[in-house]
Amino acid sequence: MCGIAGWVSFTRDLSTERDTIEAMTATMRLRGPDAGGVWLDRRVGLGHRRLAVIDVDGGAQPMGVTTEDGPVVVTFSGEIYNFRELRTELRAAGHEFRTDGDTEVVLRAYLEWGEDAVTRLAGVFAFGLWDGRSERLLLVRDRLGVRPLLYAVTPDGVLFGSEPKALLAHPAADRTVDVDGLRQLFMYTRPPETAVWRGMRQVRPGGLVVVDAAGVRPKTYWRLDGRQHADDLPRAIETVRELLSTAVSRQLVADVPLCALLSGGLDSSSITSFAARAASGRLRSVSVSFAGDAEHFVPDELRGTRDSDFVHQVAEHVGTDHQDVVLDSRELSDPEVRRAVVAARDLPMGLGDLDVSLFLLCRAIREHSTVALSGEAADEVFGGYTWFHDPRIRDVDMFPWYTAMQPDPEVAVVLLRPELAKELQLTEYVHQCYRDAVAEAPVPETTDLLERRMVRDAVGAGQPRAGRRQRARPARHGRARAQHLPARRGLHRRRAGQETSLR
Repeated sequence: MCGIAGWVSFTRDLSTERDTIEAMTATMRLRGPDAGGVWLDRRVGLGHRRLAVIDVDGGAQPMGVTTEDGPVVVTFSGEIYNFRELRTELRAAGHEFRTDGDTEVVLRAYLEWGEDAVTRLAGVFAFGLWDGRSERLLLVRDRLGVRPLLYAVTPDGVLFGSEPKALLAHPAADRTVDVDGLRQLFMYTRPPETAVWRGMRQVRPGGLVVVDAAGVRPKTYWRLDGRQHADDLPRAIETVRELLSTAVSRQLVADVPLCALLSGGLDSSSITSFAARAASGRLRSVSVSFAGDAEHFVPDELRGTRDSDFVHQVAEHVGTDHQDVVLDSRELSDPEVRRAVVAARDLPMGLGDLDVSLFLLCRAIREHSTVALSGEAADEVFGGYTWFHDPRIRDVDMFPWYTAMQPDPEVAVVLLRPELAKELQLTEYVHQCYRDAVAEAPVPETTDLLERRMVRDAVGAGQPRAGRRQRARPARHGRARAQHLPARRGLHRRRAGQETSLR
């Protein structure tokens, strides 16, 4: 995980604005503890904070190429899993490379294919690319929105960054949280392109934004479709196995220490097993537990048994070098830790100790590893949540998590002035978010009503939520994700990913 930031203005000279760009970039030091860089030109300033994973010595950013017609410069966060294949193709086309990492592949792919290069990238990424030949900025986010990328339109250009705090560090940033922002905060729900602060937007997953003197133009380069699933059960099992194995092996590419997060559930156990087979050496695995858990554990609907017994069985079976991170109540209630968690997320989310435990877990992991594999988003992909299988929840036209948890809008507004509480209209807001999400979802090519419902509910479960619930242990089913962990006091999104050091 790295942090990117930038400022484009078509009416002023930004070559003298180093202090401003450095201030925006410095807010993301925890995302990128290893190095920082700034690049300035007349119309643009780009910043980068680096967490070195590949090509540790040669991957400094922002990275650029000088052409006869002007510079082309990129500030990049993420991983391109097929960068080696693309580099071979680009070399055959005549490109010469100065580095061994994936950032230069992104840069030269753009030089070769232009905007269409984004359709060739397989990975998780967010980047800003300035084309000085046409004085045009390209903001790009990966297909599923794993890496965050926010922007705000100004009267003469745009600000952008990996985190809200990067934009808010600019003196012209609007720091207002309006009614729409309050709705997002109180109901933990937001449209995918919005942010809490007025005027701040997110590049949509599978989207890009073109910025030039003519204005700001969002585009879509990828979207999910609803093709019929034609495989029988044995072939579906084999396909999932092949996809998971490939995903894990691609995400083991790193020049720094890595590990796997292991909860003993299906997803983390599978990912750990695949990673242990593919790793060049003995794989490290990590789990989290809490002091006194053995004596005081009480089963509930989410966890009928303790994780630790399954964790240790899997670790022994696949032969990992395992570590248990044990947290106690003193750490969880430390005011300094809680302040650091809010600063990392940029928002107070009101989710109890979930973020705090995740923060402490990632801080412990960072002592020996820079990259961690986990199975975030698995329950959405494989229908792991209990509400997917409860008709009383599944058949309601509403986000399944909302129906299951039944948040009370009245509780959210009890401290507000009556006129503001009335204006928020929280119930209607969350219902409209649901209708919008379903309207954008692909329609499955099937007449099976249950299958159509499951697809709809998967869309609802995966809809962007402000403060989406995170756990200190990976989900129990799911796909692999490499999580890059920043400096010891920072953490990844959450996911250990979101894309906020928690993002």
